[in-house]
Amino acid sequence: MKNTLLSFGHGYSAQALGRHLIPRGWQVIGTSRDPENLPAISARGATAIHWPGDDISGALASATHLLISVAPNAEGDPVLNALRGQITAIAPQLKWVGYLSTIGVYGNHDGAWVNEDTPLTPATKRGKLRAFAEAEWQALAAEIGLPLHIFRLAGIYGPNRGPFAKVRKGTARRIIKPNQLFSRIHVEDIATVLAASIARPTPGRIYNVCDDNPAPPQDVIAYAAELLGLPIPPTEDFTTAEMTDMARSFYAESKSVSNARIKSELGVALKYPTYQVGLQSLLES
Repeated sequence: MKNTLLSFGHGYSAQALGRHLIPRGWQVIGTSRDPENLPAISARGATAIHWPGDDISGALASATHLLISVAPNAEGDPVLNALRGQITAIAPQLKWVGYLSTIGVYGNHDGAWVNEDTPLTPATKRGKLRAFAEAEWQALAAEIGLPLHIFRLAGIYGPNRGPFAKVRKGTARRIIKPNQLFSRIHVEDIATVLAASIARPTPGRIYNVCDDNPAPPQDVIAYAAELLGLPIPPTEDFTTAEMTDMARSFYAESKSVSNARIKSELGVALKYPTYQVGLQSLLES
């Protein structure tokens, strides 16, 4: 059987994986809930399906690998809720299933280090939904032997997604909250990790996907400004800064996330091990 990846929610990260697999002869089938996204998916060499909407049974029947990057909602994981029975039916043919989660499931650790064995104590709604969705997939995997792998992603950046646009527009902000650390990951390194797991599957394993350099967000903005040769935005105190509830929620958690497992078990060497290297590459591309 030809290797076929069925990618639910074939967006920024999943398309990066597609760029690894399609030149190697893989068939990639990508879904989107927005019909306007389908031409872009097709243009990158994948078969595009509008889902929820169009019939997905043929794609499921051909799939050897599944990737799920659809965000959960209050009812749980949309893919499981809609397709649990069909996924159970094809489980024997699946070689690998990947679920893209978030490091937000760890909650706040006041800057301390966490790894994949750290208990989950999510503090935000988004983190709680992801933790619940992880548990749903793990329960199904235990029930039917699904070759599940969970990837907890840090803040994603890459081409057309980074701080440069805001710095150029003068809208970037350097909000200071003491001991605030975020982890990040370049989208191409996400694809590298996923491809390495596909090549070396270990069902049941969980991987943190982040770079080597958890850092305060204001440092990233300052470095981007330096690269552009523009003034570094002034600092603002977190306690008095005007922010939306959504923006403020990103500061509710501070932690340093270990990526040792992707290196020791998957043999991954990050192309962009720090935000400095990653931002430099974006400016040069």
